Amino acid sequence: MSKPKGNMDKNLSNVVEDLAQNPVNSHQAQQVQQQTNDRRHQDALNHDETPDMENIKTT
Repeated sequence: MSKPKGNMDKNLSNVVEDLAQNPVNSHQAQQVQQQTNDRRHQDALNHDETPDMENIKTT
């Protein structure tokens, strides 16, 4: 992980580091892509604001 310097955005610096990687083969490229997908999925879960089930009216 990179350490933010000054007022640099940590997330942006991590994206830059990810883009700077040159995968050696297709397997490594797939692993890098999967890590990106996993982070996006976890971020989506962290921001999920579904309503409580007990407040939903059933018919």
